[in-house]
Amino acid sequence: MTAGKPGHLEFRAASAIDVNAIVTLVQSAYRGEVSRAGWTTEADLLDGQRTDTDAVAALVHSPASRVLLCEQDGALLASAHLEKHDAICHFGMFAVRPDRQGGGLGRAMLTEAERIARDEWGCREMQMTVIALRTELIAWYERRGYHRSGVFKPFPCEDARFGLPKRDDLRLEVLRKPLL
Repeated sequence: MTAGKPGHLEFRAASAIDVNAIVTLVQSAYRGEVSRAGWTTEADLLDGQRTDTDAVAALVHSPASRVLLCEQDGALLASAHLEKHDAICHFGMFAVRPDRQGGGLGRAMLTEAERIARDEWGCREMQMTVIALRTELIAWYERRGYHRSGVFKPFPCEDARFGLPKRDDLRLEVLRKPLL
């Protein structure tokens, strides 16, 4: 955790008491009209929920994962899920409050997640999946050293826990970045 003076960003692992706030943050960053205040919205691609309390609680309690939070003056600004798979860390469920997007907060959060994966967990690579149609988001990750793998996975269209597709051409692409 980065201790801080007022106004400084603080990073910490989530606990059970944070689950509802994380779900609200993730939903606000990706779905519905409020998500359109930021640039990460998926509102044109998906309806419905992005996650739920059961899913987030399971991640918080999983021994091989960490839900990382970023706060400022006690307010939750960003979250991300890290999961260790041998020497690879999977990065996902990344959310920044829509009214705070575009100011470097996401970059700081990603940097901290990479530090944890590399320095605390000894991971050699960070991986994530991104909706392949999200070219602006993929470009953002590419500017931070991630590479398109050419490996695609189907979007879980049959599972409403991840949203209700508005298009039938959704698929996920794996992005990778070496950490060591």
